[in-house]
Amino acid sequence: MSRAAADHAAATLRRVIAAKGRVRVVAATAASQLAFLECLSAAEGVAWSKVELFHLDEYIGLPATHPASFRRMLRKHLIEKTGIATVHLLDGDADPHEVRIRVGQELAKHPIDVAFIGIGENAHLAFNDPPADFVTTAPYLVVELDTVSRQQQVDEGWFTKLAAVPRHALSMSIQQILASLEILAIVPDTRKAEAVRATLEGPVTSDVPASILQTHAATTLYIDEPAAFLLSEETRARYR
Repeated sequence: MSRAAADHAAATLRRVIAAKGRVRVVAATAASQLAFLECLSAAEGVAWSKVELFHLDEYIGLPATHPASFRRMLRKHLIEKTGIATVHLLDGDADPHEVRIRVGQELAKHPIDVAFIGIGENAHLAFNDPPADFVTTAPYLVVELDTVSRQQQVDEGWFTKLAAVPRHALSMSIQQILASLEILAIVPDTRKAEAVRATLEGPVTSDVPASILQTHAATTLYIDEPAAFLLSEETRARYR
């Protein structure tokens, strides 16, 4: 699954660079994205010097040296391996409102060509937990993380206990994610099965933030069999 998604992503990067001379990208991190990022960073024929990279979300108050830091993961699994030079990271140690405005201004200068995202166990997009704000057009938000989202980070091994997980984060907004010209959502693992089912088979609702992807004309969802096991045969046939 990660290889297939990375092949698609690399093809998009090559196509946009050929057409525009540069490509603007948003990338997610966390456990579900690491295999994809490893495959993508090894892709051949991508002019990484022509890639401009934006950060999807980050914990507030977490140093970049912490294993759970998303900017640390981006550096380790993508930036350092490819040599991407134009990078806009969200500094979780700085004033969050200054960061969201500054990086948001850079983000708003031109459209995002492609966003690589995941879906949380509670169906969050970025750190937009349910009920998500489907209305605001601010590029980045300061959000409070719900217990399900924070427990997921413990279960994945990034923190030893719930109390250690930050309660607030910087997150790209739902509308900003949807403004991407193309979206690739990479969603592995049984833990995501209910979120995948609700995203594809339920109504578009802020209680299932990822369901908003149904409204985006150029979204591709990559899931493995464990993440798909709750889907009906009708859904499988429709989206295969």
